[in-house]
Amino acid sequence: MEYDFDRVIDRRQTDSVKWGLNAKLFGDADVISAWVADMDFESPAPVIEAILARARHGIYGYGVRPAAYTDSMVAWMQTRFGWTTASEWYAFSPGVVPALALAVHAFTQPGDKIIIQPPVYPPFFSIVKNNGRQLVFNPLKFHDGKFQMDLENLERQIDPRTKMLILCSPHNPVGRVWSREELTALGEVCLRHNLLIISDEIHADLVLRGHTHTPLAMLSDAFAQNTLTCIAPSKTFNIAGLYTAATIIPNARLRAQFNHTRENLGLEGGNVFGIAALEAAYRTGGEWLTQLLDYLQGNADFLMSYFAERIPRIKPIRPEGTYLVWLDCREMGLDDAALKEWMLKRARVAMNEGHTFGEQGRGFLRLNFGCPRATLVEILQRIEQAARS
Repeated sequence: MEYDFDRVIDRRQTDSVKWGLNAKLFGDADVISAWVADMDFESPAPVIEAILARARHGIYGYGVRPAAYTDSMVAWMQTRFGWTTASEWYAFSPGVVPALALAVHAFTQPGDKIIIQPPVYPPFFSIVKNNGRQLVFNPLKFHDGKFQMDLENLERQIDPRTKMLILCSPHNPVGRVWSREELTALGEVCLRHNLLIISDEIHADLVLRGHTHTPLAMLSDAFAQNTLTCIAPSKTFNIAGLYTAATIIPNARLRAQFNHTRENLGLEGGNVFGIAALEAAYRTGGEWLTQLLDYLQGNADFLMSYFAERIPRIKPIRPEGTYLVWLDCREMGLDDAALKEWMLKRARVAMNEGHTFGEQGRGFLRLNFGCPRATLVEILQRIEQAARS
């Protein structure tokens, strides 16, 4: 079927984090929301029907995850990425962020060091610090308009207390889809230094034209045995509120340790609607995703041209994946507080502030372009008008 991504759907009265908190968070209910990483598109029809069918039953007791649930993920990973996985490798979690926190608890001790690569998704910071571990920064390098890993710096950061690296692949917020060569080089560094890799691949399906996502763990058996790969249908199919995810753990010892930690924290149960939605999404969502990626590519091309032609002081970093674009606003000459004030009060657009992704994000903003074109046009027009005034 043909999906209509141009249709504008009002989310303001649906208890939406993205649209329902504008007055509280930004002081203005009428700012346009271009911040939280969920899209303003209706989920695929088969996913909606699976949820409705489950709802019509009328009894919502404790559920189990049937074999078909895991089989749908195994088939998806094979079809989309050519990665042959086994059903027993999949461990449940109520989300990717909880999976990261579970891994921190399972495989490190208080005071251990964990490496992240800022500017990066803010929960990476909090799940390390809030659990009594030490953050170690391996910042990305920005060269010729593109972010790259700094593996020389990475090796200098490692000492005997360094136990883990959390990878964001594809990267949020800078939009990189790491190449096989980059991932191989990173994996080899981590093997040499006995660093466990936790790979957040929640945006794996959202890759734009000319790029290919590669799960790091599929590159070699050694990498597979040293990597936990976190996946979810939440970003891909816009079902984040159903809190259903999985962690792929080929190493049986690590898998048992992860599952034991989850059980100790009482996180075994699943959302019955999330179970139904995940299976439907991975079994029947391919055509919807193909159409979505075409639409997102159009949005990305449109905004890149718009900024270049009409708002040249703000320079977007062309995304290779995700529906998020990292905006370099440093030419505006504003500090973080003034940049936030300018965007909210003058442009009346709500975005994520760059400094929340780490010190390397100062002077940047993150814009969510996972929305109908008319909404994106209004966002850009508001920014242009503010820049001209």
